[in-house]
Amino acid sequence: MSCVASRCTELTIKVYLPCIDEEAGDIMAFENDTVRELLEKYRRIWAIRHASSVLGWDMEVNMPKEGIMERSVAEGELSVMSHEFLLDPSFVTLVDKAKSIDALSEEERGVVRVLSRDIKISSSFPPEFIRELSETTSRATAAWKEAKEKNDYNKFAPWLDRIMDLGKKAADYLGYDAYPYDALLDMFEEGLTTADVEKMFGTIESELKPLLDKILSEDKVPKEHPLEKLRYNTEAMQKVNLEILKMFGFPLGQRSRIDVSAHPFTTEFGVKDVRITTRYEGFDFKRSILSTVHEYGHALYELQQNEEFMFTPIAGGVSLGIHESQSRFWENIVGRSMEFAELIYPILKKHVPEIGKYSAEDIYWYFNTVRPDLIRTEADVVTYNFHILVRFKIEKIMINEGIKASELPALWDDEMEKMLGIRPKTYSEGILQDIHWAHGTIGYFPTYSIGTLLSAQLAAHMERDVGSIGERVAAREFGVIQSWLREKIHRYGSIYPPKELLKRSIGEELNPKYFVDYVKKKYL
Repeated sequence: MSCVASRCTELTIKVYLPCIDEEAGDIMAFENDTVRELLEKYRRIWAIRHASSVLGWDMEVNMPKEGIMERSVAEGELSVMSHEFLLDPSFVTLVDKAKSIDALSEEERGVVRVLSRDIKISSSFPPEFIRELSETTSRATAAWKEAKEKNDYNKFAPWLDRIMDLGKKAADYLGYDAYPYDALLDMFEEGLTTADVEKMFGTIESELKPLLDKILSEDKVPKEHPLEKLRYNTEAMQKVNLEILKMFGFPLGQRSRIDVSAHPFTTEFGVKDVRITTRYEGFDFKRSILSTVHEYGHALYELQQNEEFMFTPIAGGVSLGIHESQSRFWENIVGRSMEFAELIYPILKKHVPEIGKYSAEDIYWYFNTVRPDLIRTEADVVTYNFHILVRFKIEKIMINEGIKASELPALWDDEMEKMLGIRPKTYSEGILQDIHWAHGTIGYFPTYSIGTLLSAQLAAHMERDVGSIGERVAAREFGVIQSWLREKIHRYGSIYPPKELLKRSIGEELNPKYFVDYVKKKYL
């Protein structure tokens, strides 16, 4: 509910802070004077981050190649400004003052928690470390690109050793209880520990691996499909994606838009402006459709935020893992269902006449092929988590046990063969395939599996409340699905940490067995 009463006009212009709605009799989200002052000061940080998001989106979608130098400088300066405002002594003092107040609402406590966490992380690293990390990752990224292109791991290995050393330093600066890797995991998923991830992957390795082996040994599920090679016209596929988004109720031109980028992504500038991209390669059209559906899931999370949280640090998804659960829900649970295949079949036939040679069931199995693949981004639903498991095992050893970069390729290849029965023949299709480590993002990969596993868990709980998801999809009742997600996940923004959010919304923490059951039911 927005603050629209005439007496609130001046305040709304200065900073959007919800107030008391006299007609409804509701006390809005932020009443405490200290928190309101805090949010007024925070608006400057929000504005810088907003501008940086716009620049980042433009860089991926519109910017000419040679604009990168000036854009990098602009982004760097904005980052420094945001950092300075966040750590300004008067701002930190105000956050500390708010922390000492007992009588805060849940929303106000969420604001204080998020800002306290941001300040702790930002103040943990000395300037010389930040400078060294920035310089190292910039040069490491260039080295990684050359190494991958030339299939020469030796060009990247020395940089990876330096990045691992910096990762250990970062963990020491942040602090941890059990393992250095815990500190890096927490950077990307608040509260996540090595023990949590080991427990998650313990179920995957012990229960999902036998299912994968059984699926591959039987002929029921296709390992490949002729539609993977079907060429398509980009303009025609754009029309298909637009019709799918309109069917979902995506507010194109009002609060959202879709563009094209090399790697699909979602970015939010606020509750009223959320943008997605997709890709068109001219063949294997499921990549484009499922990428679009995947990014829609991310966008919906942002579009269904409580508008009272606009301009505050609790607006937006709470973590990478929870965010990924939303995109994976739409991609896997909805997008890979038989009902969805039947729904989009007429749309595909209208824009891609060659589809007429195939049936809706063909579309379904084309979307659900299962085969081991060396490349993570091309992996199917069943094999995907094993790609993340390999990376987790290596990251854990990198940070907790101090292995050298020279030893990693053999370890990677052995684990891939153990998990998926395939062995990379080149570095480029093995240890060099992901850019994450060159960027210094160690601890990021497990959030992909958290989201994938959680999507099945949320689906199970949703079906207990609203009935069959497949039936809702077949009836085009997407509003029912969207409303459940908003009620259980989206409306809370970042008020609660991920683990607490799950306990409040579905009454339990992450449980991989739901995903195992989903695979068993779907494929066997």
